[in-house]
Formats: sequence, C-alpha cells, structure tokens
Amino acid sequence: MIISGLLAAAVPAAAKSGLILAIGGEPDTGYDPLLGWGRYGHPLFQSTLLKRNAALQTVPDLASEWSLSDDRLVWTITLRPGVTFSDGTPLSAGDVAFTYNEAAKAGGVLDLTVMEKATAIDDLTVEIRLKRPWVTFSENFYSLGIVPSDGYGPGYARNPVGSGPFKMVSWTEGEQLIVEANPDYYGRKPGFERLTFVFAGDDTRLAAARTGQVDMVSVPALMADDGIDGFRKVVVPSVDNRGLSFPMTAPGEVNGETVGNEVTSDIAIRRAVNLGVDRAQLVEVALNGYGRPAYGPADGLPWSNPDAAIAYDSDGARALLDEAGWTVGDDGIRVRDGVKAAFDIYYPASDSVRQALAVVTAEQLKSLGIAARPLGATWEQIGRVDHQRPVMFGWGSHSPLEVYSLYNSAWGGIEFYNPGYFSDETVDAHFADAQQSASLEASYPHWQAAEWDGQTGFSARGLAGWAWLVNLDHVYFVNDCLELGDVQIEPHGHGWPITAMIEQWTWTCE
Repeated sequence: MIISGLLAAAVPAAAKSGLILAIGGEPDTGYDPLLGWGRYGHPLFQSTLLKRNAALQTVPDLASEWSLSDDRLVWTITLRPGVTFSDGTPLSAGDVAFTYNEAAKAGGVLDLTVMEKATAIDDLTVEIRLKRPWVTFSENFYSLGIVPSDGYGPGYARNPVGSGPFKMVSWTEGEQLIVEANPDYYGRKPGFERLTFVFAGDDTRLAAARTGQVDMVSVPALMADDGIDGFRKVVVPSVDNRGLSFPMTAPGEVNGETVGNEVTSDIAIRRAVNLGVDRAQLVEVALNGYGRPAYGPADGLPWSNPDAAIAYDSDGARALLDEAGWTVGDDGIRVRDGVKAAFDIYYPASDSVRQALAVVTAEQLKSLGIAARPLGATWEQIGRVDHQRPVMFGWGSHSPLEVYSLYNSAWGGIEFYNPGYFSDETVDAHFADAQQSASLEASYPHWQAAEWDGQTGFSARGLAGWAWLVNLDHVYFVNDCLELGDVQIEPHGHGWPITAMIEQWTWTCE
C-alpha cells in the first residue's frame, strides 16, 4: 500500500463520508476477541455485553439487564432484542454462551478459568455459572466481543463477523484495513461510512499527515512538538505505563523453561533501581514531557495504593547496595562474590519510546554502579529471554485484573504476564481476598494491600517485582474539521483506544 494512493481517493471536505486514520499497528492475531482483540479498546467489529462511557462508567451494550446471585456464583444477563450480526443473521443468547464457552477453552489472556459454563436459557437470556466467586470475572463483559456460533472458525480473525458499529471490507496485512459502517447496528450510528486504517512507521505516518493524506495520526512523544498545518494536537491522559520487569529467582528451570537472573534476583538490586531512577527526568527526556512518573501498574485508579509511591533517592540506593555487599570495582561497576551488577534491558527495536526509556534508564543506573545494556530485539526474541532478562514492557488497563495477572504466582510465565515469576504468599492472599469480595468497590482495599500493606507487597516499598517508570500521554494530530467529542482516559495503546467513542465523531467543515 502506498499512502499517496489514498490521497487521490480522499473525499472532498464538503462531502466527507470517510476517514483515513494512522493511529497504530495491527493485531498480530487478527480481529478475534477470543484471542485478545478488544482487551485495550472496544472491538469495533463486535459488540460486548457492557461498555464504558467517557467517564469510565458502566453503560449497556448488548446486555439490557444483568445481575449476580447472592452467592456470587451465577450471572444472569438479558440481551436487547432485535440485534443481528453484520451478515444479517440474528444474534441470540446461544451466540453469547458459545462465545464464552469457546473463550474459556482458549485460555491465555482471558479471565475465564473460573467459569463453569455459559448456558442460553432462552433466546434473550444467558446464565453464566462460576466455579467460585471471582470479582474480576465481569471485566470480560466489557472486552469480550460476541461472535456468531455458526460463523466462527479458523479464518474468523481475518474476516470477522460481528454486531458492532463497523464491518470489515478488506485487510491487507502490514498495509491497511478498510471498514464500513454496519447499517444494521442497533446503537448510535457512526458519522462516517468508511474508515481506512493505515499501518506505517512513525516517520511515515507523520509525513502522511503533513501532506494531508490522513485525518488523524498518533505520534510518539519525541515527535509531539511538531506542528502540522490544518491539524490540532490532542493530548489524552492514559494509564498506559512503561516498566522494567525483573526476573525474581536465581538461575534455574521452571517447567522446562530457563528462568532467573543472578543479579536481579537480589532484592537490594531491585529496590536500588527503583530508588535510583529519576522518573521525572525520564518523563522530560524520553517522553518529551508528555507523561508522568509511574510507581505501580495502575497509578491513579481506585485499586492502586498511593502509599506505595517512593521518592527519588540515589544516595539511598547507593547505601542500600553498599549494605548488601555490592562494592564498587575499579571500573565503577559494583560486584559481589565475583558477580557484576550488570544486566541487559531488552526493548522492542521498533518502539522509539521504549528505546529512549531504556537508554536513559541505563545512563542513570551508571551513577549507582549498575551496568545496564539496552538491547533492541523483536518480540519473538524477547519472548525467548523475558524470564531471564529485564524487559521494558508496557501495560495499562481499566481493570484490576491486569494487576492480578502481572503479580499472581499462578500467572508466572503465561504469555508476557508475570515474566519474572513473581511469587509471594502474602500478595497472593490479598489477591484472593480481593477476588472473593462482594463487589468490585469492596475489593479495592485488598488490591491496595497487595501493592503495599505496611509490611510487604509487590511495590517498590516491598518486594519490588518491577521498576515502574512512566505513564504516557497519548498524543494525536487531528484534522481541524474532525470533532472527537468526549474521550476516555486511555488504556494501553494496543487496539486503537481513541476509537472507543467513535460514534461521537463528526466532520464539522462545510
């Protein structure tokens, strides 16, 4: 796909019926909700049972009513009537039950292991029975798009059928995705008949905006100060974080996997990194000021513990290392028992922000006597070493389930979750209390205690399983004629989170 070719086909402003968007990459596994599509934004092609508005409050989507039994084991969900899939077939409770039962088989990133079975009671009523109370199970209602029981199969991810506001026209992998409005969509009709999502690198996307070939472009922080004629800058706060994972154990094997690191397995190293990294400087240098320091995986959200934040203290970090027996050698690098305080920091080579964070972090750690070497790699390469080497990861969700997945011992080594095999009985106990709570709101104190309970926790004050560094602002250049309406505080950037409120978008120019 040549971006200049799109310009010739662009609709004049006076009759704007389509948009060209360059707002991120495409999903590796396609557009299948059962494989994770929709986790970090509304799935676009599919409907979910519930969704969140701009204020992150719950609003109905497919579900018109939903309730949980007193023993917190059975969800009963009533669907809105008259919904059809984009191929014209009716959507029923059987499709919802099928989606949840199939997703439970898929395992991996979906929190459905506690589900016993989903059953269609009648055409509009679904019953989902759990094996035990599980407060985060309902988070699936916001992210798991419903697929047709008769139309789901091996090719679904590349030719999805759903009941969402848009349907696929074509997908040229690595180049572009074209979608058009679903005329049978039951909700607010989108303001545009066609959307073209362009997949290109940062420089190419920005150049396309400068020449008027796209209507919106997402830009990394280091490019965000560039102005574009006819475009305004939209800066959206997010819970999209970047942090350094730490292998927690000494070198060894777990389930046949090589795991562990002889340096980061020492809590003194992990705490010293957390104390000695100047997060404010990282925001200014690596993010160009577009962000804020991060101290945990869910800063500012109700389940985060503000008491877990720590102040920058490089002198304290050095003292901690001295006390732990890490002495400074002739080359300025600390050593203990013949082991140098040195490790690699892996990051995806295609990500300029993570590269900048890795480089600046490594420079800061030099003053502590820690040698960190930034290494760019592919995700495939990172997946082969992430249990043994620190990695500059990105996370950030509207749900506490992600915190659970990053630190619960049962999630060690699953996908990219808990890559360092963090494991602590006290933290797991707090998580168990959270999951057994009567409501999400009642669970908040338990999530907070898992982070820091005054004695221990997964945070830098406790076991320091990660060094969380920054929370990003998401920056977009948007055509002056395109009005976005309200926007959400965005999650991690996968899945085009800016499109969560896409039905509100309008073209304002005549």
